[in-house]
Amino acid sequence: MTEANTEGTGSAQETASPDTLDILYHDRDLVAINKPAGLLVHRSPIDRHETRFALQLLRDQLGQRVYPLHRLDKPTSGVLLFALSKTVAQQVSLQFQANQSANESAVRKTYLAVVRGYCPRSGRIDHALQEEDRPPGSQPVAAQTAITDYECLAQTELPVMIETYPSSRYSLVRLRPLTGRRHQLRRHMKHISHPIIGDAKHGRGRHNRYFASQLDCPRLLLHAESLTISHPETDTPLTIRAPLDVLYSALLARFDWNDSLAR
Repeated sequence: MTEANTEGTGSAQETASPDTLDILYHDRDLVAINKPAGLLVHRSPIDRHETRFALQLLRDQLGQRVYPLHRLDKPTSGVLLFALSKTVAQQVSLQFQANQSANESAVRKTYLAVVRGYCPRSGRIDHALQEEDRPPGSQPVAAQTAITDYECLAQTELPVMIETYPSSRYSLVRLRPLTGRRHQLRRHMKHISHPIIGDAKHGRGRHNRYFASQLDCPRLLLHAESLTISHPETDTPLTIRAPLDVLYSALLARFDWNDSLAR
């Protein structure tokens, strides 16, 4: 297995200027970046005011066209993969398409998330999801299969009342989506009553505000930690890993969770 691992080399925020992206892997077929939280992958009608996009920034940085192979939500950080030609994009896109229906796929992803409450040790969420934000007047679409495996890596309890209890509990979890639905991880964690901290739409506002104002972490605590695909030229597994940014790393250190990442 070929592995591109940047752990220990610093975060995207430490190594990149606002217009320079942190490149995790680069060969003649593929390039992967550590997308910072708050950066759109490409133009979107939802965020018309945005002027910076990963697609354009990477194109300008490399001096050539790039083709996004998958997506990360704007507030999510981590591994984002691009092809460097239409042919490669078509080849690798077939792997991601297989991943959409929970078929056996060469694509494997892991994410790190901080969630509210003490999450169970491990489990599988098999909960079909319907399309969110359906345009008014459009026909409803049947819910699609959505499956996520999770593992709890660490837990902590803070002596602060945020809702109805005298203390507040949180967990660090590793998530492995077996399908690729929109907002799947955020919606699945809400479904099992452990919403991701910083999720404005599916989370809990009081906890989000506490992390932003008291713990200096005003972001969605969801990070695309690793991505594995079958390389289009060699047909061997390629794993790319992305380090956490400064804010996320500082929070894990504050909770004494860094050693848990080795699990």
